Amino acid sequence: MAENRFRIKSESKGSGKGFFGFLSSGLKLGKAFETGFPVKYMPKVIFAVLLGIIYVWNNHYAERSTRELDKLEEEVEDLRADVTTLEAEYMYSKKQSEVARKVKDLGLEESKEPPVKIIVDEDEY
Repeated sequence: MAENRFRIKSESKGSGKGFFGFLSSGLKLGKAFETGFPVKYMPKVIFAVLLGIIYVWNNHYAERSTRELDKLEEEVEDLRADVTTLEAEYMYSKKQSEVARKVKDLGLEESKEPPVKIIVDEDEY
């Protein structure tokens, strides 16, 4: 059997500078902090952070509103279908033949004679 040996890690083939390495060398932030913390830029930094927070909040609010609107539109379509079904059932149930069939169980039947108009003189009422 062969002996166990440690593997030697090869160097990465990249330049060794990632995005943040390139950013820190390009911005030269070390010079800005040599004399201390630059307080004169704080209002601008706070304003930029506040704008970022408002931007993120606005995106979340818009997404939530869009989801809620989609849900309500789906519910409206379901309710519209239910109303159409109920209207069709109501229109069918108020037909004269259906009413006659339903009241037959109560012992009522259709009149075979046409309705009579009642005429009342003006001096009677």
